[in-house]
Amino acid sequence: MATVSATGTRSLTAPITGAPRRTLDWRLRFAGLSLVWGFSFLLIKVGTNGFAPFQVTFGRLLFGTLVLAAAMLVRRQGLPHGWRTWGHLTVAAFFLNALPFSLFAYSELTIPSTLAGICNATSPLWGMALSMISLSEDRPTRRRVAGLGLGFIGVLTVLGAWQGFHGMDATGTAMALGASLSYPVGWIYVRRTLAGSSESHLSLTGAQLLLATAQLAVVTPLFTSFPTSWPLLPLLAVIALGALGTGIAMLVQYGLVAEIGPTTAQMVTYFIPVIATAAGVALLGESLSWSTPVGAAIVLAGAALTQSRTKPQPRSRRSGSPHVTA
Repeated sequence: MATVSATGTRSLTAPITGAPRRTLDWRLRFAGLSLVWGFSFLLIKVGTNGFAPFQVTFGRLLFGTLVLAAAMLVRRQGLPHGWRTWGHLTVAAFFLNALPFSLFAYSELTIPSTLAGICNATSPLWGMALSMISLSEDRPTRRRVAGLGLGFIGVLTVLGAWQGFHGMDATGTAMALGASLSYPVGWIYVRRTLAGSSESHLSLTGAQLLLATAQLAVVTPLFTSFPTSWPLLPLLAVIALGALGTGIAMLVQYGLVAEIGPTTAQMVTYFIPVIATAAGVALLGESLSWSTPVGAAIVLAGAALTQSRTKPQPRSRRSGSPHVTA
């Protein structure tokens, strides 16, 4: 969820240290990461069939944190130092984990997982628009502005604007789009506050997920009651969503960034909505009109244009993880 929207980093921009020796070809890990993040929206839908949205999010964060804690123990890395760093991580945890994960869980009570996955793909568009305003190094070009406009047309196509958005749940759709907007807000905050941190990715991300879990541990009891039953399939979905879709996926993502660079690694963004749509239709029986895949393709084309550059960025600006959102 961490992080691919193609615009920033879901987690943090410190150097990767303690990376393990690669045992699988990066293409296999890339494909696995695409599948895991693409199936995340299906897992959210299954999880909310048995648990309240906040409970799904809390479970996701808890199991993701446990995976990263285990990795930190294996690699002998501790938590970050300094109250200032922890304060910035608290804000990052809210915008990059607690808020978007919760919004996606609530949105899928009323919208299909396919639509949630496509809304997630708008994150690069939000990020480009916000970064042009708040980051001096991200100046608008004709190509990037055209990509933003094209992406907006794609969103309207997915939602069937010419039909007056008939059949769409406005609240659920707004929540999913709000979740995709939350990621670039968090990325921009991280770039402004933690980009120069000397802590490792693993240490910062482990602390970030720990803080997000603590935030949900406070909020969840206020809005839900303790589950009276523990249905097996939704429980397994939540565990998989946290352990695979959050914890292990982040470790794989950082390994890919270290090996092949963020530009190639962030291409996983463009496979997530395709896999999410295929999974929702094939396994959940969700309906699919022509406007959904056509609109999704337009959104992805617009997102690709917003990420295009006229010349390569200096390495110092590209040392972070790609913008992945799932």
